[in-house]
Amino acid sequence: MAEAPARRKVTINTLNAKMKKGEPITQLAAYDYRTAVVADRLGIDILCVSDTGGMILFGHQSTVKVSFDEVMMMSQAIDRGSKHGLRMVDMPYWSFHVSPEQAVENAGRFVHEANAEVMKCEGNKYHAKNIEAIIRAGIPVQGHIGITPMRMPQIGGFVAQGKTAKRAKEMVEDAKAMVDAGCFSILCEVTTSEVAEYLAETLPVPVISLGAGNCAHGVHIISSDLFHLWEEHVPRHSRIYTDLIPIMEDVFTRYMNDVKTRNYPGEKETVFMNPEEAIAFATDMKWERKVDELKSAKKKTA
Repeated sequence: MAEAPARRKVTINTLNAKMKKGEPITQLAAYDYRTAVVADRLGIDILCVSDTGGMILFGHQSTVKVSFDEVMMMSQAIDRGSKHGLRMVDMPYWSFHVSPEQAVENAGRFVHEANAEVMKCEGNKYHAKNIEAIIRAGIPVQGHIGITPMRMPQIGGFVAQGKTAKRAKEMVEDAKAMVDAGCFSILCEVTTSEVAEYLAETLPVPVISLGAGNCAHGVHIISSDLFHLWEEHVPRHSRIYTDLIPIMEDVFTRYMNDVKTRNYPGEKETVFMNPEEAIAFATDMKWERKVDELKSAKKKTA
């Protein structure tokens, strides 16, 4: 059987080529080394360090609580675990919102300290100025519209966006403003399918769906949602491929039982001294019970 051709590095040009050919783009939110290794090996196009990782790994109840340093740590782990996928960082809350200078400084830190290649920025047309500054500094950005967790109070909570013609038009304007600012791609999070479909047909850049239907150029999914690792809530748009929770519960239960019954660790999981060294050690320590035990065992095997 012939070997599969070596995988090439994914670039923005790769994504544009896929868009033109009609080949769906895969974008995965990842935040740990092993997930990056496996996903990269299998051919995921974009590895996005999502601030959702702060909820899964550190127990934050909202992405707004995830710190810059926590996202940096996750970004560095993804860099160590990937070779081919495009490395994207979801810029955390208040890291690009204050000014163009702040936006460029923080995006630059992710490039310099975590080897990130592109950023993802949540927002609307009012954030376009700061996003444009990042792009002008030489760092590509994917614009993120629709449900933007950093703006939950403003958009009315975690509810699908674009159900009315007025709201749909607002998001189209947001997306166009981001493309005009230079964004290489647009992510639609939990918008109506019609919004994502319209943008995919009219924008010159790849449009990615996160819970926005199947008419975009690609799909983004949060890796932990594939395994039901956030038990507190299962989004409607998520698909659980394997529920790891009962598997984890079963493994932890069996482990605890084996410890309580002294079945773990067993001999095959344990390192012992050879009998002579063990007797010498026990004798030196005046560990009489052990000396008697070892000598008795030695007689039985003689």
